[in-house]
Formats: sequence, C-alpha cells, structure tokens
Amino acid sequence: MGLSAHVRKTPLPGVGSRYDLDTDAGGHLSVVVHQDGRRVLALRDPQDDDACTDAVPLTEAEAGALARLLLPDPVAKLRRAQVGIDLVTERIEIDSRSPYAGRTLGATQARTRTGASIVAVLRRTSAHPSPAPDFRFALGDTLVVVGTREGVDAVAALITGG
Repeated sequence: MGLSAHVRKTPLPGVGSRYDLDTDAGGHLSVVVHQDGRRVLALRDPQDDDACTDAVPLTEAEAGALARLLLPDPVAKLRRAQVGIDLVTERIEIDSRSPYAGRTLGATQARTRTGASIVAVLRRTSAHPSPAPDFRFALGDTLVVVGTREGVDAVAALITGG
C-alpha cells in the first residue's frame, strides 16, 4: 500500500520509524512504529517537529481495529451504483479449518465456482484490495466477498471447509 504525498517517514535509530501526516485541514499526526511492532499514535505540535501534544499507545489489536475503521469500504460505490441488484458483502475469515490457508486466491476458483468475488483481503493492519490470483492467503486473513446471497454463502462454505 503506497503512502500519500502528505506522509513523511523518518527513521528513528534504535526505536523504529515515525510516519508524519499533515492533513489538508491543518492537523499534524504521527505514528511511531517501534522495532518490536508497538505503535503510538500522536498529535504533533506544528511549531516543534519533535514535540507532541498528546500520544496514545496502541496494542496490535487496537491498531488493526483503527486501520479497519479508517479504510474506505472497497465496495461501497458498487453497492450504491447497483441499485436493484441484490448484492451482499461479507467478511470471511481464514481460520485453522480452512483448506485455503497458505494457498492462493486462484486455487479457490471462487468466482468461477460461485459467481461471487473476493474483492479485498484484510491482514492484521493492512488491506489488499483487488488481490491477484497469485495472492497467497494466510491464517487469520479476512476476505471481503461481494455477490448474491447464494454466491457469498457458497464462498463461505468453500473457504471455511464447510
């Protein structure tokens, strides 16, 4: 996933990296990603690049939840544009029962077999929109699936091994 022109990365030797975002509205946010994976969300002081007005440490689960809240819904426009077509969107997790953990999207043949599409894969703190057929699923991935009720249910059965 690429970073916008408003984001700057600063290496922090011995700590990790700091990502600074200056918003169009004049806000100044930073995320410090420690080498051990910890993350701290901070509001920076615009007058002093190294000072912050407030900081919130985030656990891995909290960072993931925040990332999911901030990501745009990859199919929202599709749902609005397809009025009259009964499309549903569901999230399906790759768990230990799934025969597709460690296998590629292409191996599922989901679209051919069900008519539904896997339009994104959510992985911990990142999103992979429009995954290619060679995208390899990992245990814990959440698939975003769009299709008819029947098609999405068929993908769920396929992915969960049900």
